[in-house]
Amino acid sequence: MDRQIVVVYCFCDDVLKGLHHYEDRQRRMSDAEIITTSIVAALYFGGNLERARVFLQEHGYIPKMLEKSRFNRRMHKISGLFLVIFNLLGEVWKQLNSESVYVIDSFPMPACDNYRIKRSKRYQGEAWRGFQASKKRYFYGLKIHLMITAQGQPVEFFLTPGSWSDAKALKFYNFDLPEGSLVTGDKAYNNYPFEDMLEMAGIDLLPLRKKNSHRPVPPWTQYLLACYRKVIETTGSLIEQLLPKHIHAVTPQGFELKLILFVLATSFNFVMAAT
Repeated sequence: MDRQIVVVYCFCDDVLKGLHHYEDRQRRMSDAEIITTSIVAALYFGGNLERARVFLQEHGYIPKMLEKSRFNRRMHKISGLFLVIFNLLGEVWKQLNSESVYVIDSFPMPACDNYRIKRSKRYQGEAWRGFQASKKRYFYGLKIHLMITAQGQPVEFFLTPGSWSDAKALKFYNFDLPEGSLVTGDKAYNNYPFEDMLEMAGIDLLPLRKKNSHRPVPPWTQYLLACYRKVIETTGSLIEQLLPKHIHAVTPQGFELKLILFVLATSFNFVMAAT
């Protein structure tokens, strides 16, 4: 754990210095330390910020740790930096992705159990109710729409209400990829006009084809696409391993910020594996 904490802090500190990030000289705790504490909470403490805060202070990693309420305010204030760091890591994974193959999929993130939907205060309305086809059950909350490399590193993600289908979310990906890249996914992403539009931009969108598809592919190509499909399921499992049974958050913004931290922590896990 010691090496991982040092790697996270050094990376975040170097990124902020490279961005010429301004910080008040009278601050007690730097923004790099705030970000490091948040990522450590997602990596090792199931998103429990208080446990991570106490651990890093007691073990001397961050002696001048802020109190709980002040730390939370600082973390929410710099929440945009988490996405900046994720995007920079994503650019690194794109450069290392020599195959130029990317996979997209979505994963449900329940905000509460089904029997507590009527009492939910963070989200209200049918827009947040979704259906998880793989487990044949409904859930209430958000979806993470994720794009990864052929090796499993996340390069892009966004959150939507649980009722959004993969077909609807397809148009919200940035597809900021090198020319000649291949993007694949499950059968829900079959959209011929959108495929033609991406082809004009130099990107091939080739999801798994349905049996009645008007653009069938050879069996060996279908098999290869199915193999890539398993990679994103593995990455989804890595995110789920970091998740606790219940994500404690008072507000929707807090819940979404913790989901962002879990995806960012998964990206840092690949950094640890590479170092």
